[in-house]
Amino acid sequence: MTWEPGAPEHPARLNVGVVGAGRVGTALAVALSRAGHRVTGASAVSETSRRRVERFLPEVPVLQPAEVIAAADLALLTVPDDALMGLVAGLAATGAPLAGRLLAHASGRHGLAVFEPAVARGALPLALHPVMTFTGRPDDVDRLAGISFGVTAPPALRPAAEVLVMEMGGEPVFIAEEDRPLYHAALAGGANHLVTLVVQATDLLAKAGVQHPARMLGPLLSAALDNALRLGDAGLTGPVARADAETVAGHVEALRAAAPEALPAYLALARLTAARALAAGTLTAPDAQLLLDVLADGPR
Repeated sequence: MTWEPGAPEHPARLNVGVVGAGRVGTALAVALSRAGHRVTGASAVSETSRRRVERFLPEVPVLQPAEVIAAADLALLTVPDDALMGLVAGLAATGAPLAGRLLAHASGRHGLAVFEPAVARGALPLALHPVMTFTGRPDDVDRLAGISFGVTAPPALRPAAEVLVMEMGGEPVFIAEEDRPLYHAALAGGANHLVTLVVQATDLLAKAGVQHPARMLGPLLSAALDNALRLGDAGLTGPVARADAETVAGHVEALRAAAPEALPAYLALARLTAARALAAGTLTAPDAQLLLDVLADGPR
């Protein structure tokens, strides 16, 4: 993942600036440079960010945010979600040259409202959220190929948003402004909580004496994920889906004894699984009640 100063000319080449050279911003900047645009500046506060610019965007100067924007046609505002509103407000309040410039953030949480102070000064807002995790490794840019981007844009800028996403290798999926919080909750819950569940399962297997938990879990979890994505609730398997209430009760007791910190999550997810199976018609009401009775017996 490295910017190539000699990239071929682009028919509508943009000067691209990065305000916040974190993992995501750097990856997007490299992807745009590979598409023929030119990275003209990056802001980097921490030493880690400065090293990231040196590694992945060689020859790109490290500048102050207002200077980055002054040199750019498109500025990527890729700071943490909670810092984005303050950054936009600060740029507008200090007179940064915003008029006529495309400003894009990569936040899943925010849509266009966060840009209001900048739009009042003539900026052109885009929300371009890559649905992917980034590690800061060289293969981050390659992970953009074929992924979805959650896009929110004014009607007049939708074509520009589509082109930019496709140039980065992604597929634009338009999300209404009012739906951004639900959209982001779904993604964060699915991806982040999955990591927690997998790591917790790994820890429990290790407690049970399994020497290579990841090797054991890999095929099972891969199949479960594939079933979930292809089949939805019809992909549910296991003791809850089969209404094996005694087995579930055994799980509860085992967790209470060996890993009480894991029990609340098990109970909550088992209840949700039972409710979904009942709604899907794969679990009868009497069987669901037996399970819920067992699952109501929480931590003591």
